[in-house]
Amino acid sequence: MNERIAQYRDRLTQFWGQMGRKQKIWLGASISGLLLTIILLTIVFSRTEYEIAFQDLDTTDAAAIMTYLDSSGIVYQLSNNGKSISVPSTDASRIKVDVGSQGLVQNGSIGFEAFSASSSQFGTTENEFNVKYLNALNGEIQQLLNAMQGVDSSKVLVNLPEESVFLSAEDAEQASASIMLKFISGYRPSQKEIDGYYNLVKTAVPNLAIKDITISSPQGELTYSETDGGLAGSTDAVESQFIIQRKYEAELKKNIQQFLGPIVGADNLVIQVSSSMNFDKKTSQESVVKPLDNNNNNGIIISEEINNSTSTGNSGEAGGVAGTGETDVPGYEAASTGGSSSETNSQIRNYDVTRINNNIVSGPFVLKDLSISIGIEQSEMNDEASKTAIMTYLTALVRAQLADSGQDVNDDALMQKKVSLIARTFSGSSSDDQAGLLSTPWMIGIGVAALAIIGGLIFMLARRRKKVVEEEIELAAPAKVEYPTLDLESISNDSQARKNLETLAKRKPDEFVNLLRTWLVDE
Repeated sequence: MNERIAQYRDRLTQFWGQMGRKQKIWLGASISGLLLTIILLTIVFSRTEYEIAFQDLDTTDAAAIMTYLDSSGIVYQLSNNGKSISVPSTDASRIKVDVGSQGLVQNGSIGFEAFSASSSQFGTTENEFNVKYLNALNGEIQQLLNAMQGVDSSKVLVNLPEESVFLSAEDAEQASASIMLKFISGYRPSQKEIDGYYNLVKTAVPNLAIKDITISSPQGELTYSETDGGLAGSTDAVESQFIIQRKYEAELKKNIQQFLGPIVGADNLVIQVSSSMNFDKKTSQESVVKPLDNNNNNGIIISEEINNSTSTGNSGEAGGVAGTGETDVPGYEAASTGGSSSETNSQIRNYDVTRINNNIVSGPFVLKDLSISIGIEQSEMNDEASKTAIMTYLTALVRAQLADSGQDVNDDALMQKKVSLIARTFSGSSSDDQAGLLSTPWMIGIGVAALAIIGGLIFMLARRRKKVVEEEIELAAPAKVEYPTLDLESISNDSQARKNLETLAKRKPDEFVNLLRTWLVDE
């Protein structure tokens, strides 16, 4: 066995000795690269990939999770700040479910589950029970607040007064609550959400009034709306109105950009839109009485009554015999008699007209006023015709938008006051500079060409350097020795061979020595 190993070692040594310097370098580099590749692949495939399963943990929650992972034999990594725990990515989902099912993540709070953890309360004093109950109440409220949208973490401190039979409800101390909320970066709660925080705490703690609740954040105190639907409703209405107005202006600006952008260039155009809206919602009732058309302004006859009467008879006029006595009236006309007739006609018609009752609800989004200001690069406004065409387009656009505003949209002077067109040279650019600047495709092409040239130069330098190194290696390598040879087969006897060897040794001793070495190697 040892002899075979020695033979293999001798062969390797002989093989290594017969190789040139360049071959030795390449062989060593290849073996080193292969070993390095094997080592890297072994490290990569045997390394455990970790995934962050729990982050922003409280110290209590982190300790509970670490205890569970240690007891389960699961490897993990704890971050430097102690707030994040990473587990193997292959088991991350299962570990999250297991930890969540056991309720280990409480965000630093312990709720009423603390009572169910140990069902026996033997030996617990009343004070200890009250402290434990208060801590559990604080934890429950904290968990509720943490579940609200935008809340990152919270801290709750509730103060419950001591109950006494000697104090009336008015004289007894009221409960109070102090809360600190920390929101997600960039989140701003609305007034409706703030009121929700107050109402949540109010209903969670018995005998707790809104005025005894204080909710603060790192940015300041969060106040409750004084009247239901008052401040909160007004704030929400203002925010919604602001959003509607900005959305309208942005949409109008987008339409102008889409129209003028391809004409003058998107980079040569600046648009400013200012609007004023009426958000009053009006409800009106309208009752209209209208006669029938083509009926002489009359309605439909719903009833008609016609009465005709005629009468004839004798009639006597007042008078008598003219007398001259004391009781007689002097000059009194004498009575006369004759026939008489009369006729009476009456007609009554009842008409019904068209009655229209309209309940009109005015839309709360009515545009009151609008102004548009546009700045264009001066190089794009070469002639007056372009400016006139753009002004005509903008004036028509403003006229169409203000059609229901009550203003005189036919007044051209008024419309032109609402449109401003400014032709100026933009900051940081000029017509000469822009004429000399190259377009983006040209810049990209020049950059690629420069990179190609630099890469070619680097390749040429590397190739030239490699060639110089090879030449140095070839020069440093020992020259191949040409050993002399003798044709012994053509010599007839030994004396002649000996004579030739002696002659060679006298004339060329170096070649004679090389010849002997060759024979020894062959033997």
